[in-house]
Amino acid sequence: MAVTIEELYRSYGVLADAKDNVSQHKDAYQVILDGVKSGAKEKRLAAQFIPKFFSSFPELADAAIHAQLDLCEDEDVSIRRQAIKELPRFATGENTLRVADILTQLLQTDDTAEFNQVNAALISIFKIDAKGTLGGLFSQILQGEDIVRERAIKFLSVKLKTLPEDVMTKEVEDYVFSETKKVLEDVTGEEFVLLMRVVSGLRVLQTVNGRQQLVELVVEQAFLEQALNPADPDTVDRLLQCTRQALPLFSKNVHSTRFVTYFCEHVLPNLSTLTSPAAELDIQLEVLKLLAEMSPFCGDMEKLEANLNMLFNKLLEFMPLPPEEGENGENTVSEEPKLQFSYVECLLYSFHQLGKKLPDFLLDKVDGERLKDFKIRLQYFARGLQVYIRQLRVALQGKTGDALKTDEVKTAVVNSLCILQQEIISDLFHNPPSYKSTVTLSWKPVQKTEAVAPKRPSGEEMGTGASMKKQITPLPRRDARQIYNPPSGKYSATIGNFNYEQRGGFRGGRGRGFGARGNRSRGRIY
Repeated sequence: MAVTIEELYRSYGVLADAKDNVSQHKDAYQVILDGVKSGAKEKRLAAQFIPKFFSSFPELADAAIHAQLDLCEDEDVSIRRQAIKELPRFATGENTLRVADILTQLLQTDDTAEFNQVNAALISIFKIDAKGTLGGLFSQILQGEDIVRERAIKFLSVKLKTLPEDVMTKEVEDYVFSETKKVLEDVTGEEFVLLMRVVSGLRVLQTVNGRQQLVELVVEQAFLEQALNPADPDTVDRLLQCTRQALPLFSKNVHSTRFVTYFCEHVLPNLSTLTSPAAELDIQLEVLKLLAEMSPFCGDMEKLEANLNMLFNKLLEFMPLPPEEGENGENTVSEEPKLQFSYVECLLYSFHQLGKKLPDFLLDKVDGERLKDFKIRLQYFARGLQVYIRQLRVALQGKTGDALKTDEVKTAVVNSLCILQQEIISDLFHNPPSYKSTVTLSWKPVQKTEAVAPKRPSGEEMGTGASMKKQITPLPRRDARQIYNPPSGKYSATIGNFNYEQRGGFRGGRGRGFGARGNRSRGRIY
């Protein structure tokens, strides 16, 4: 027989009036538990009354929790929300992990208000028992259904960093790190990125030793002990994602040596055969950019000479020889070789950074003919760069308003690229070669003080011919960065469609890059 509203209120009155003797009225509490089998109004009352007296009847704890869970799964969304709202009141002692486990499973709801209620309830019990709450979350991440696992990981990646230090104590953060390492044994690419966000934000890991531990974690995921299969897009994607996660961790004290070594020994030899994990990604440029960004933080390298030689060969590959001239001094080919500024920027920068560790490489380790060939190519490239700068400058003239502002955003990056390459080229033309210049990669953020260049005279004000040539010959100073528009003609694509390559973020859905995880088919395991 269904419990009525009157019976529920009567039982509530008995328990409320009993005060210290409430545990003696087990029958009254049982009536409230039976209210979950009645109508909608009775269920809403039961959802509020059950947790209020829960702690007074430990012998009915399981029955009470299951009764509340029945309400959490009710067809009426308003009843579910009420029941979920009250769940944190069951989070006492050993029950905290159980309640957290239940709430984690409830993250799979598609109702926005209900989902927000679950999030609020989880945050609430975090403040009661953070470690117990994490136990429930990680239990579902490791064993729950895919949708629950996915949302639990996202919850941790978003919410943990918002919790205060008195909640996220050192013990709690150590527990997060320990459990995350277990999860990382079987993850998709997207999960890996989110979990790295979780552990990277832990205060306990914001030390040199902590960052080194994070790098070790990424190294394990990157499979750097295995040879690279350039034809497998998942393998390539794994390496890209792991490298991107490791990059922010590198410093003068946390070295990138293993990654740089792997790129030199396994990636560069297969550069032309790499399979891109995403159609829109220029995989060769992406790889070269990552290598360039890592190279300043490379420590002592076992095969430094061999790796420098690999970089040197790649530079020769991407820097063409000048076209042969006929008897009349004109080119014998109809079209000038295309100069790949972005690729060469990355290779020059990486070579320049590693060359500091073996400054005599070009003089002692490269034979005379190869060095002569290298300088011819470098000189031709430098000449092309000067033309590039001149065309950039001319293309910017006459533009005003929004068009000028748009070009400033685009061309500040290109200008940085030009400056970088000129500085390094100048270093390498020294005798002996120098590695003293300090430059910034063109795709790195430009400082505001450098983004707006001092005005220079226009082409008309300076005159043409020799006077123009005189203005562009000197290398521009790093503290006087100009703003240019991309050139047209034989050195680049058309101006109107210019779009400088930027490094993309994570691409691909779940299951991409780290292999698909085993499917889980689990029902309610409360």
